Amino acid sequence: MIERYCAPKSLDEALEILRAGEVSPFAGGTDLMPQSQAGRVTLAPVLMNLRRIEGLGGIQETDGVVRIGTLTTMTELMDSALVRERVNILWQACDHFASDQLRNAGTLGGNVCNASPAGDTLVPLLVLDATVELAQKPNGKLETRKLPLAEFLVGPGRTARAPQELLTAIEFLLPPKGHYGAFYKLGTRPALDIAAISIGLGALREKNSLRSVRIAFGAVAPTPVRAARAEAALEGRVLDDKTIDAALKAADAEIHPISDVRATDWYRREMVRNMLRGMLEDARSH
Repeated sequence: MIERYCAPKSLDEALEILRAGEVSPFAGGTDLMPQSQAGRVTLAPVLMNLRRIEGLGGIQETDGVVRIGTLTTMTELMDSALVRERVNILWQACDHFASDQLRNAGTLGGNVCNASPAGDTLVPLLVLDATVELAQKPNGKLETRKLPLAEFLVGPGRTARAPQELLTAIEFLLPPKGHYGAFYKLGTRPALDIAAISIGLGALREKNSLRSVRIAFGAVAPTPVRAARAEAALEGRVLDDKTIDAALKAADAEIHPISDVRATDWYRREMVRNMLRGMLEDARSH
């Protein structure tokens, strides 16, 4: 039962509230509220609204590092020229994120902390080798730590965030000009439904091959996952049919889909093979 509602205006104030006891932080509430109403999440005695905290939003690029504040909304990401022009794979994912109303409320930090295996932004962020920044005040003094997003996501709906910590930002290196990035999401209504599968592909095109290849999948394992063996099968090799077939075979061994109301495991594997092939053929033709 909720005993207290608070809306801190500073990070220090929010971290002191977290340090004091059991707290359910939220920003847009587009994940937390429906989950609590459905009985999948039990709210803590203290409900803390983060939206009034100054300095936790915005998109900045400094010395080649992009920093996105945890309170940045999907709409703000879509409206950003930097994201649209230089981090287009993330822009594509936001374009497939729910409805206009939810994009106006839903935040990047909330989507990351929700840790859904089908989380729309998690796949492109894995492709971008993103890291998360966490803050806490264990002894009354502000402390921060950073860890790769892949280590932050530990299971369905579970992260490495400690109860007294707050996710403050997501960071990644700005992709070089000419970087190829593509995002694909399969759903009955891709912009509204939870993904049955999603795929992210990022690479630098070099003549007839790809380098710095990054591939990630959503909704085919307990967390969104990088496909390291498929990446290795493509790295620096001529992007012909033989190379693509080898990458698809490697990818199939790296995913562990389940059957649920959205798709069977067999169908998910088929769609991963078919859609990844299409994405690689598209990268080859550009």
